[in-house]
Amino acid sequence: MEALRVVLATQNPGKVGELAELFPDWSLEALPPGEMPPEDGETYLDNARIKARYGRLVVPADRWVLADDSGIELDALEGGPGVLTARWAEGRHVEKALAAVEGRSREGRYVCELVLLSPERREVRGTGVLEGRVADGPSGDGGFGFDPVFVPRGHERTVADLGDDWKREHSHRALAARALLDALR
Repeated sequence: MEALRVVLATQNPGKVGELAELFPDWSLEALPPGEMPPEDGETYLDNARIKARYGRLVVPADRWVLADDSGIELDALEGGPGVLTARWAEGRHVEKALAAVEGRSREGRYVCELVLLSPERREVRGTGVLEGRVADGPSGDGGFGFDPVFVPRGHERTVADLGDDWKREHSHRALAARALLDALR
């Protein structure tokens, strides 16, 4: 298959870098600067579609558009913050996660939904879920967001401790990327 020319429906250069590593055979670039639509969907898929459909309207017709939405779901918060993770996490997100599970279930999961739209608007999806638990306290200096307090199932160290090489293979985004590539084939 010829290398895809893909525009990622984000203006976050860190996300472009992370996804470029997950799709090394693609030519991946960020959406041009401009106001993004509100992410007001009820699910990760809804929000990824909102971004992908917006991108489809503003990028060259010959490009594919990739969008993602992801978050953390804590059993102690009945699956929250979920799709509200980005807004919930503003500021002291690690401390909020630790406070939320104090004396309650520490189980949770990272979830990522990827949506790829072809130039003809055909949709391809990939979902990734990484089960785990919230640690007793932050540890590690790799990753971002909740990585310093999230311990993947089967591990004793946080995602931040496990590092970027581990994330490229096992994170919720890596799992979603593999699922998307399988669906694309």
